[in-house]
Amino acid sequence: MRVISGSRKGRKLVPIEGERVRPTSDRTKEAIFNILGHSIRDSRVLDLFAGTGALGIEALSRGADHAVFLDLYCDVVRQNVQLCRFETVSTIISHDIVNDPVPETLKGQTFDFVFIDPPYKTEYIEKTFEKEGFIDLLSPGCIIIAEHSCKESLQLSLSTLDIFRQKKYSKTMISFITKG
Repeated sequence: MRVISGSRKGRKLVPIEGERVRPTSDRTKEAIFNILGHSIRDSRVLDLFAGTGALGIEALSRGADHAVFLDLYCDVVRQNVQLCRFETVSTIISHDIVNDPVPETLKGQTFDFVFIDPPYKTEYIEKTFEKEGFIDLLSPGCIIIAEHSCKESLQLSLSTLDIFRQKKYSKTMISFITKG
């Protein structure tokens, strides 16, 4: 696992060990960022279920202004942010977004891109979208990039969110969602 492009291109990241861990493949990550293109520059990014922080770090490497990493366990994210020397443009929050409210530290902030890559077959994407205050985190024109199993059908119950593009990579589906 490495940074694909930008100022930290080629930097190897510390992986997370475990059977249930499913980091975004380099191929999928590269495809996502090729789709997003230069729009990532000067943006604010929220990396939910951050894991290793690879998606937020890739965004920073490609010119994002700031990334907030949120996960239940953030030790590996912290190591990778330090390894890439992105401490001054990163915020790391240890928080259970599924069972707890949106963190107070995020209230009043908005993000241009939200990466959400929870464990498969959990409906955590839908549960996160339905959280009170989640929609307020999305800037006008925000793009949410949701990674889920191809076997899962993403069910958006909020009329304010629309899937505008989906791409399949092996067993993974990437859904691009915008605030309608």
